[in-house]
Amino acid sequence: MATVAIPSLMQELTDGKEKATIEGNTIREVLNNLESIYPGFKARICDDDQIRPNIAVYVDGSLTREGMRQQVSEDSEIHFLPAISGGTSP
Repeated sequence: MATVAIPSLMQELTDGKEKATIEGNTIREVLNNLESIYPGFKARICDDDQIRPNIAVYVDGSLTREGMRQQVSEDSEIHFLPAISGGTSP
């Protein structure tokens, strides 16, 4: 089962757990299974059935652009992080 790092701002949904071990072969399956255990989790990550544009998904330390279709393995580690943007040029 994949390990999902729970962002600190979402730990109120997981009774304070920092990590969750969740079944799934894709990000979509992992999120759906997270939602069944921790209601409200998916709504914080997704709009409809898409990852929100302000959320970056990292699987095994690499940023993925595959969104919900991204494959994961049973030993994958998944992080959902606020995407960093903005700033100005000098």
